[in-house]
Amino acid sequence: MNPYSYDVQALERKARAIRRHIVRLNANSPAGGHTGADLSQVELITALYFRILNVAPDRIADDQRDIYIQSKGHAVGCYYCVLAEAGFFPVDWLETYQHANSHLPGHPVRQKTPGIELNTGALGHGLPVAVGLALAAKKSNSARRIFLITGDGELTEGSNWEAALAAAHYGLDNLVIINDKNNLQLAGPTHEIMNTDPLADKWKAFGMRVTECRGNDMASVVATLEGLKQEGKPNVIIANTTKGAGISFIQGRPEWHHRVPKGEEIALALEELKDE
Repeated sequence: MNPYSYDVQALERKARAIRRHIVRLNANSPAGGHTGADLSQVELITALYFRILNVAPDRIADDQRDIYIQSKGHAVGCYYCVLAEAGFFPVDWLETYQHANSHLPGHPVRQKTPGIELNTGALGHGLPVAVGLALAAKKSNSARRIFLITGDGELTEGSNWEAALAAAHYGLDNLVIINDKNNLQLAGPTHEIMNTDPLADKWKAFGMRVTECRGNDMASVVATLEGLKQEGKPNVIIANTTKGAGISFIQGRPEWHHRVPKGEEIALALEELKDE
């Protein structure tokens, strides 16, 4: 079971704290960061670690734990902030993000960071591994579930769709694929760079059970995650998010894909993120 089981209001407060961490973490990084991508997924990962996942800092080697994979590995900043808040490592480690000899490199590395399950960064690798883990769990009669977050731009990688075929073929209803559909990738709108719509129809054609949620609305995220069913099909959640969500001058702007707050932007962002 989840060690926190926060209600929606507590999750919203935690998400706001995590956004403050993201601002400071990226601003302090000597190698930049992916601020927009970090911010779009805050509600999703917060809800997973503080309500949904059967995992805890003292059970990171439990062979019955749920597994989360950050497939969009460039957005590891948010993931680190959630893991720190959840007690997997000290919060002050966040100050070392991408510094020399840090436990927190620019992409997830299992060998460096407590709580990381898979080294990711090359997009399109997370889902194939998740399918393997879900199949292994099925074959060993484990109750564990495998969750992962992909970016919508990431879905242009063909390896995702090969993995989807296998997931449906083997009836991996213990697999939960969350699409962070923030509609921006790298330098512009996803529909202009490589259109993946109609996304729900594509997943359904591959044999998935598909639901959608407002991915930056905590109540919608929680209701969707808790409404998942294990009925012989893999679950796909299309989380409709805004890149850079939560900070007015960042959200919806493609230039913040690989940009970090500087100077007065830091203070402005933190002012917007004060507890209400």
